[in-house]
Amino acid sequence: MVLGGSLPVQAGEHPGRLLASNCFQCHGTDGKAVGDMEPLAGKDVYSDLKEMQLGLEGDPDSIMRPHALGYTDEQIRWIADYFRAQPER
Repeated sequence: MVLGGSLPVQAGEHPGRLLASNCFQCHGTDGKAVGDMEPLAGKDVYSDLKEMQLGLEGDPDSIMRPHALGYTDEQIRWIADYFRAQPER
């Protein structure tokens, strides 16, 4: 299945999971962070990612700005929806 003409997903898989998997290395699988990193599971990260894109949130030299800049608005919505749907611990 292809959504938006560009994102291949398997039947029954959330369309944001593939995009969100880029976040898993630091924020934990499915947003369930281990250690000091911020967990994303159960949170709406849309506003945070948009503010990072615009340089309005956080350190403009942090690793998060280039990550946020790499996504379209639609992709950020998919990522945010995916993390919001994940149960917290």
